[in-house]
Amino acid sequence: MESVATRYAVIVAGGSGTRMGTEIAKQYLVIGGKPVLMHTLNQFFGYDPAIRLLLVLPEADFTYWKNLCREHDFAIPHQLVKGGKSRFGSVRNGLDCIPGDSGLVAIHDGVRPFVNGRVIRESFVTAATSGSAIAVVPLKDSIREVQGPDQSVFRDRRQFRLVQTPQTFQLAKIKEAFAGGEKEIFTDDATVYEHMGWEVCLIPGNPENIKLTSPEDLDFANYLLSKGEGSI
Repeated sequence: MESVATRYAVIVAGGSGTRMGTEIAKQYLVIGGKPVLMHTLNQFFGYDPAIRLLLVLPEADFTYWKNLCREHDFAIPHQLVKGGKSRFGSVRNGLDCIPGDSGLVAIHDGVRPFVNGRVIRESFVTAATSGSAIAVVPLKDSIREVQGPDQSVFRDRRQFRLVQTPQTFQLAKIKEAFAGGEKEIFTDDATVYEHMGWEVCLIPGNPENIKLTSPEDLDFANYLLSKGEGSI
């Protein structure tokens, strides 16, 4: 393991799972024999057992999650953090639970359990020197920009990227950015950082690092696990 500053990972999991059509939130659904969140935490822990993991959940789910951990003998060390009213608020709560402002922090969607170790490693290495590291993947399909009810314009897909997580930052900078308050223009952590006038640095993500949002995604997740994609 390369020698770098203290690493943290804020895993954000406050979704309700309404698009899944299930009674429980998507982060607790079982794939490959255990809840989605356990796969996600395992990816970061498997990369670096010394990483400090903070799991942001709705406070009402704390007991439910602890029961799941007992049921599945899940013992990876992590700190529970109360979620906010929005994703911005949840991330800010996670950042506020990190003492001081020294180190690096990866902010990751809890329902992206297939981020691989290469991406995690590169995100920390790049953020250490550049201030930020945002995982992205190229587009496969042609795209058009809709400019009106009956008007659209072709855009070169080579000039665009799909944004994933982790989005990793120097801790002092991202704490300063989140201290400025929430704005409607913020769509992810990178836009909060960029709003400070700082340039974001892009790194290659891994295509299978999908965000689980629909029943079809769960089928694909189980397929990936059957092919051994869910390991470091």
